[in-house]
Amino acid sequence: MNITFVTMKQMNYKLLGRTGIRVSELCLGTMTFGTDWGWGSEKEEAKKIYDEFLKRGGNFFDTANIYTKGTAEKYLGEFIGTDREEMVIATKYSLSEAGEGNQAGNHRKNMMQSVEASLKRLNTDYIDLYYVHAWDYTVHPEELMRNLEYLVASGKVLSIGLSDTPAWIMSKCNTIAEQRGWTPFAATQVEYCLSERTAEREIMPCTKGFDMTFCGFGPLGAGLLSGKYLHESNEPRRMDVRRSHRLSPQNLELSRKLVELCQEWNLPATAVAIRWTMQQFKNSSPIFGARNLNQMQENMKALDFELSDEQMTKLNAISAIGPNNPNDFLQLPRIKEILYGNQLDRIEF
Repeated sequence: MNITFVTMKQMNYKLLGRTGIRVSELCLGTMTFGTDWGWGSEKEEAKKIYDEFLKRGGNFFDTANIYTKGTAEKYLGEFIGTDREEMVIATKYSLSEAGEGNQAGNHRKNMMQSVEASLKRLNTDYIDLYYVHAWDYTVHPEELMRNLEYLVASGKVLSIGLSDTPAWIMSKCNTIAEQRGWTPFAATQVEYCLSERTAEREIMPCTKGFDMTFCGFGPLGAGLLSGKYLHESNEPRRMDVRRSHRLSPQNLELSRKLVELCQEWNLPATAVAIRWTMQQFKNSSPIFGARNLNQMQENMKALDFELSDEQMTKLNAISAIGPNNPNDFLQLPRIKEILYGNQLDRIEF
């Protein structure tokens, strides 16, 4: 099956949670901005990636205080410059490479130190979306939500998000915020791609239940789904076959099947992998990145077509995960019969 590309299709926009802020249907991740970690993009190449994203209508950017030791935030702040009013910046705190206890974690001291440093590097007065980068199990949810509410009330942060956190904790935090009249989380992010679909069990239903935006990161599985790990290459790679859990025999077989389907459809595997994440969850803005302009342009082809129901079914089949109980149990025909008294076709949900 061949698909005709629409030349340079502009992005549509999604609403960021309940906030009403308009964000592009793809979010540009900036973890590749800078070479401080031994890989990534020099400043000039990062600017080309940024400009290409803007050219296609993008306005949503994801970064973090730890990315490339702060360089990612610095570059992003410089690139945005006077376009700040239209751009939506998401950054994060919690993680640190400094080796000092109070420069890491979810507590208020690290939060205040981190937000001030991020504002300075980004050269801005406020952050549109501020994420807790990962749950550290040391700060009580009520304490965390009170601290984040202070940031919102101060005007330094417009909305808040939660990354890499179990669904039950996300639910507890949002419930506390609603009870106290505080700001709930507007977005959540966790790894999500054809080779990592476990977010479908609890994270995504919880996200939908609280009217949040789902920002799945790593739609290409750190390059796994491009197919480049199926053969030897001198191209720089982020993953080591001997050490990365992503390069399991099961995932490599998934990559092979994906490439075969994409050859049949005459579509690039990278664009298909990103497009699949875009169509899996209605209110989502997948976070993707690129190391150079060529990768960026290849990834942006995801905007130029839609996957049919048949194609989505095939992709879901080759990437299927195990049972999701009780969710799957509740969808069994016999259970639905006795749960709705044989009246399911007459009940409007």
